[in-house]
Amino acid sequence: MYFFTISRKLAFVTLCTAMLPFSTASAQQATEIQISYSSGQFQPREVRAPADKPVLFRIRNLEGKAMEFESTSLRVEKVVAAKSQGVINVRPLKPGRYEFYDDFNESARGVLVVE
Repeated sequence: MYFFTISRKLAFVTLCTAMLPFSTASAQQATEIQISYSSGQFQPREVRAPADKPVLFRIRNLEGKAMEFESTSLRVEKVVAAKSQGVINVRPLKPGRYEFYDDFNESARGVLVVE
């Protein structure tokens, strides 16, 4: 019985590993967007990305305190510690304007324009 359970698990892991190259090969390459946060503002304040492709935000917080990258329209939020970097993966998006802000400083705003 014990051998049968291990054999089933091993077969499952082998099957998943065999399928891995196919799933990663068909995955879309994300558009990387780099944003810095300093003096209570995003730089740049407006960024662009192509429609129907995943987006990867790389956010560098240059401030001496934490900030929270948040967007209702993108359905994301991420706290980025002081003097550090955060990464946010976003699903493929339809054309439009997607606003984001620092939840700890709502006057700090930016926009992602998807075309």
